[in-house]
Amino acid sequence: MFEGFANASRVPELRKRLGFTAAALAVYRLGVAIPTPGIDGQALAQFFAQARNNIVGLVNLFSGGALERFSIFALGIMPYISASIILQLLTVVIPYLEKLSKEGEMGRRKITQYTRYGTVLLSLVQGFFISVGLESIEAPGGGGVVFQPGWHFRLMTMITLTTGTAFIMWLGEQITERGIGNGISLIIFAGIVAAMPSAAATTFEFIKQAELSILIAVFIILVMIGVVAAIIFMERAQRRIPVQYAKRVVGRRMYSGQSSHLPLKINTSGVIPPIFASSILLFPGTVTNFIDHPVAHWISRQLAPGTWLYTLAYVGLIVFFCYFYTAVTFNPADVADNMKKFGGYIPGIRPGQRTAEYIDRILVRITLPGALYVAAVCVLPTILISQFKVPFYFGGTALLIVVGVALDTIAAMETHLITRSYEGFMKRGRIRGRR
Repeated sequence: MFEGFANASRVPELRKRLGFTAAALAVYRLGVAIPTPGIDGQALAQFFAQARNNIVGLVNLFSGGALERFSIFALGIMPYISASIILQLLTVVIPYLEKLSKEGEMGRRKITQYTRYGTVLLSLVQGFFISVGLESIEAPGGGGVVFQPGWHFRLMTMITLTTGTAFIMWLGEQITERGIGNGISLIIFAGIVAAMPSAAATTFEFIKQAELSILIAVFIILVMIGVVAAIIFMERAQRRIPVQYAKRVVGRRMYSGQSSHLPLKINTSGVIPPIFASSILLFPGTVTNFIDHPVAHWISRQLAPGTWLYTLAYVGLIVFFCYFYTAVTFNPADVADNMKKFGGYIPGIRPGQRTAEYIDRILVRITLPGALYVAAVCVLPTILISQFKVPFYFGGTALLIVVGVALDTIAAMETHLITRSYEGFMKRGRIRGRR
């Protein structure tokens, strides 16, 4: 591992990408500290102190603490993720969008453009409801959280929060293009990691004041370590389908047949399903939490993390998006055609349509345990932690995102190293230089 980081500093392009990623994440964290005008920050902080373990605490976690400060990045990247979900779902049912998705780079750019428009629209809607809800919140010492309520404050808040989300969206795209790893995932990763020191300090303070037992704290730490180990094991688990390549004659040279394998990950979709599921459940929960109405209060209570309705909806959405995202990103027919084109075949399976059906059947079977694993990691630690009244929200979803994004980023760095004949992070034998 340490040798891999040492090798990373020797590759100019990788060093440049890492520097750009670090600088972009630093800009994001700087924006989290810039407050939205017109808000009493101290009164709002006291309101959030009473809502750490409900839906507001979960939203605050994904925004990296921006919602608690009500900064210009208070909405975070969730509107962009919600817009992406909507566009991907519409791609399945609208022929025009389906045609765009198959037109290569130009089609993807058009869909990305529609996703940006959807992000702006969702940000404006969320900004309006949040601004209206803030006007109804009373400060503990009397008075309101908003200094000057009215349409001037609402419009300013809508424009500010929408601009902040648009900037984060642009920043994530720049990280993906010029940095290392997936920019949107890294922004969520940075927000969660930034909350860890504060959560640890709060936990130690509760232990010091005897409000949290040492045994319970040790048990929670052991649970987290066990979950991290399970995530690493499952994220690297594969089902390898044997592939045999026949002898080929190219010009006057004959190439002998060789054996290989087609790796199918148990969790092909990675951390996308819990992020998508959280985004869908956070949208109504966030809006209703700021509306002073009995129906809104009931919805907010029912969608709070730890409730049975939230847990069942969360598990169902995770399983759905595991299958949906796998179907969108992995096409067995294309894989079978490529294998047939290069003379490859699966022993005992006829090339072409039969091979595609065989791969699809295996993919459906291994996606189910992968989806159940993701759901278990996201739900079980959250239930345990909520039962022990932990003074911060940090459940399995956050652990899965942190570990998953870290593994994906290291894999991206390792790819850059291997292409330049440097040894990667995971020792699989020495890589030979040019012959």
